[in-house]
Amino acid sequence: MSGKFWLVVPAAGVGSRMAADRPKQYLQVAGRCIVEHTLDCFLDHPDLLGAVVCLAVDDPYWPQLAMASDPRVRRAPGGRERGDSVLAGLDLLQAVGAGAEDWVLVHDAARPNLAREDLDRLLAVLADDPVGGLLAVPVRDTLKRAGADGRVAETVDRNLIWQAYTPQMFRLAALSQALRGALAAGAQITDEASALEWRGQAPRLVEGRADNLKITRPEDLAWLKQAWAERNRQR
Repeated sequence: MSGKFWLVVPAAGVGSRMAADRPKQYLQVAGRCIVEHTLDCFLDHPDLLGAVVCLAVDDPYWPQLAMASDPRVRRAPGGRERGDSVLAGLDLLQAVGAGAEDWVLVHDAARPNLAREDLDRLLAVLADDPVGGLLAVPVRDTLKRAGADGRVAETVDRNLIWQAYTPQMFRLAALSQALRGALAAGAQITDEASALEWRGQAPRLVEGRADNLKITRPEDLAWLKQAWAERNRQR
């Protein structure tokens, strides 16, 4: 099967936990915005058919980026929830000719440390999968389930628990139908895989690197800057 794929990047959030003067995807690292680094891994890939970035309607930062004029990257209006943004991106892809059975990867705008080998592994493992799946990492720490009183209710078997990352990879029509149905039903959808789960399907977990970090808090940004600085010194 073809390894060609489309990309949707939901980027309409404000990232309030960063306590910054702009959405976290526009914070600078190594001379460029986080979202530019995020998109680089995909724009450099020969199998990319096109990308959609889902942005707040009044976003003043995106038009200032050189990437905004890249013909491979289109802009869609972001929604109130992540699922709304992704649906807008999927609708735009359909409008420009993407097929119902085409693979679509959804990736967090503030997850700029995706390794190319992880992207290639995801594409290879899921190429013929009937459902699709996502990059994920088995948890390493002991996990506790809390009771209502704030005390430990039980220790969870960590061998059964994975931390969900992105990209997440599904067929366009299947993802669109799952998201639309779940949102209409008021289901709690925190990522694309959970929408497929709501429809009774079981996405495949593809193990990736643990440093595929989502920048959420100031300490995450500090870690990324240090990690990239050390990597550059080693070159």
